[in-house]
Amino acid sequence: MKPTLLTLGLLAGSVFAPVASLAGQAPGAAADPDIAISHKDRVYAAEQFSNTVSVTDPADNKLLGVIKLGDPQPGNLSPLYKGQLLVHGMGFSPDHKTLAVVSIGSNSVTFIDTATNTVKHTTYVGRSPHEAFFTPDGNEVWVTVRGEDYISVIDAKTYQEKLQIKVPAGPGMQIFSPDGKYGYICSSFNPDTVVVSLADHQIVGHVKQESPFCPNIAATPDGKQVWFTLKDIGKTQVFNAQAPFDAIKTLDTGPITNHVNIVHNANGTFAYVTVGGLNEVKVFRTDNFEQVATIPVGNLPHGVWPSGDGTRVYVGLENADAFAAIDTLTNKVIATIPIGQAPQAVAYVPNAVADGGDGTQNLQPLGVAGQSAHLEMVAKGKAEGDKVPTSVALFDQGLSQVLQASVTGLEPKKPFVLALASNADGSGMLEPLASFMTNPAGSAIVDAVGPIRQIVQNGAKAERRYLVIAAAGADGRPGAIVQVQKR
Repeated sequence: MKPTLLTLGLLAGSVFAPVASLAGQAPGAAADPDIAISHKDRVYAAEQFSNTVSVTDPADNKLLGVIKLGDPQPGNLSPLYKGQLLVHGMGFSPDHKTLAVVSIGSNSVTFIDTATNTVKHTTYVGRSPHEAFFTPDGNEVWVTVRGEDYISVIDAKTYQEKLQIKVPAGPGMQIFSPDGKYGYICSSFNPDTVVVSLADHQIVGHVKQESPFCPNIAATPDGKQVWFTLKDIGKTQVFNAQAPFDAIKTLDTGPITNHVNIVHNANGTFAYVTVGGLNEVKVFRTDNFEQVATIPVGNLPHGVWPSGDGTRVYVGLENADAFAAIDTLTNKVIATIPIGQAPQAVAYVPNAVADGGDGTQNLQPLGVAGQSAHLEMVAKGKAEGDKVPTSVALFDQGLSQVLQASVTGLEPKKPFVLALASNADGSGMLEPLASFMTNPAGSAIVDAVGPIRQIVQNGAKAERRYLVIAAAGADGRPGAIVQVQKR
């Protein structure tokens, strides 16, 4: 097999290898060797509502346990709470020995030893960080501080912030060129991706985004292309990885376009794009941009990361609490693995436990993190067999649940209300749970908290209520019912 982007291993005796470790990405150079799947490898997911990191052995697609970084609600609402909150982003060091995990709610980067699953250090940065990745030489960790307007550059040895790189407000994610020359930083709040020189941390280029909301970015192993997703309009853009960083292609990928990653295998080089609103992964060639596969995977696919030899891709299913393992030569799902609640970023780390031991130390069972309920919503008046536009997950937090709805199929840029109805058809009294505005693709991710599972699944007819989505009137109150809970 030809060398692949997916390999991040250092050759024995090497002092430096131009590789980077990024959440959702694995941008090694085209000359890096493949690393066959083994029991030394690990697949990690950052789980937002259970505040855990799941650890899976890809050799037999078995969940080994979770690393608990925090507590579920209501414990994490206390002013004396010390754990991490909204575990979300992920990257790892070029030597595969350190995992960097970002928690949005506690403004932190937690550094974890991959061999022992222990926390080595926690560094606190600015408001609402999103992703953290090691530079190709392993000396720095760049953190996109999405709630502000800079990249926090952390010394990878001391774990202390050494400088800040000013960028457009709301940096979403960064990726590094395989040769370690550039960092590419897209924005979640501004339609402007910037290119930064690693040598002097200066901005050297700009790329216009077709919308302001980019959550994810990837670089091809040949150093020629950069791909990024636009979650709000359902598109994926490609630009030249070298100056003048001009646009190459824009693809329509679908509502709630989440992450993208690059795979090189015996069939060529491909971009895998997770599309949450369609519950699919779309696969495109990088040479002619032809779509070669559409893979149904499960509810709300989010993070995506390939194995060290490019034969598999692992996809976190945010509203199914699972990994989907895909064979990239057949583009078929070969396993579905239960993990923690609402997986976000995913990282496949080859040889994570290469130094000996079985790599199961300090892991805990799923426990409450493995408890959730799943519902579906359909357009009012549609037949039960029609395609389901909206999936709903109820993540158990003990006495209450976090509700997350992956909503699609609505009018773009319009206000709606997620509510509880007395009757299955939406008639009767409505109790609003959350108001939301759809994006330009007619989609939204909607969250609410409460004892909702007990209400919508209660067998007693007199007490049970039903989830509905209603158009919002001028006063914000629910109006006409547009989607109802599938029974």
